[in-house]
Amino acid sequence: MSEYRNVHFIPPRPVQREKRVGIYCRVSSNSLEQLNSLTNQVSALTRLTASTPNWFLVDTYIDIASGKTGLKRKEFMRMLEDCQLKNLEIIITKNISRFGRDTVEVLESLNKLREYGVRVIFEQEGLDTADTDSELMISIIESIAQAENESRSDNIRWGYKRHAAQGTSKLYNRKCYGYENDEDGLLIIKNEEAKNVRLIFDLYLRGLSIIGIKRELEKLGIKTPTGKEKWSKRTIDVMLSNEKYIGVVRLLNAGENQEHYVSEDNHPAIISKEQFEAVQMEKKNRSNIVKTEDGVKRKSKKYSSK
Repeated sequence: MSEYRNVHFIPPRPVQREKRVGIYCRVSSNSLEQLNSLTNQVSALTRLTASTPNWFLVDTYIDIASGKTGLKRKEFMRMLEDCQLKNLEIIITKNISRFGRDTVEVLESLNKLREYGVRVIFEQEGLDTADTDSELMISIIESIAQAENESRSDNIRWGYKRHAAQGTSKLYNRKCYGYENDEDGLLIIKNEEAKNVRLIFDLYLRGLSIIGIKRELEKLGIKTPTGKEKWSKRTIDVMLSNEKYIGVVRLLNAGENQEHYVSEDNHPAIISKEQFEAVQMEKKNRSNIVKTEDGVKRKSKKYSSK
C-alpha cells in the first residue's frame, strides 16, 4: 500500500444538469418586413442558446400580434403555462418591447415568472433577472419604456412631416362632405352631396346668413354630413371656408417651426376659386369684428338674417 501513499484521488465532478430554455419572439404584423424580423430574432436567439454550455432549447414561442392592449398573445400564455408546470427554467427574448406591450404588462409577467422561479434574459438590453434586483429592474424597464415612447412619437412626427412634404400623406385624400375615395384612395366628387355644397355657397352669396341657410336646408329635407335632419351653424360655417372645395389641401406641421404644405389641384374642385374667394370676402364683410388703431373691436350691430 506504501506505493500509493503519495497518490491523491480526485472525486468525479458532478454532472451539471442542463437548463431548460424557451425562446419568445413577437412581431406586430405578418408583413414581409416583419416576418423577416421574426426570422432574424429566432435565428439569433437559437444560435445564442446553442452556444451556451448546459442550455437545452425546449421550445420556441412565436406571436404575431400588434402592441395594442386587449389582443391575446396565445403563445405568450402557453409559455407562462409551461413555466408554471416547471417545463422551463430560462426565457430568452430579444428585448423588452418584444416581451411586453407596455410597462405594466412587462412587470406583471416578470413577477409571475419570479414566483415560478424562472429567469428572464433580455438579449438586446443585456438584462438578466437573475443578476438584477427587482427595484432596479423596475426602474430600468420604466426608463427604457419612456425612451421608446419618445422615440416612437418622434418617428411618427418625422413620418408625417416627410409624407406631407413629398405629397404622399394620406391626409391629402381624406374625404369630406361632397367627396368620396375611389379604388386607389383618391378623392372624387360625390355628385348628390356636391350639389348641396354648391347650393350652400350659392345661398350665401345670394345674401342668406348661416342661420338662413340652415333653415333652407332643413326645409328642403337635405340631411347633414352625418345623416341628421338638423344642421348646425358650425358645420355650414366650416364648409364655407373649406379650401378642399376648390381642390386645395393645406397641411400644417405643428412643431417648433410651423410649416405649411399646400397641394394645389390635389383633386377635382366642386366650387370655382372665384366663387370661393367671393364667399371669403363676404364673410369678412359680414363679420362683427373690425380692426382699428386701438386693436380688434366688435361692431355695434351684427349682420342680420335675410
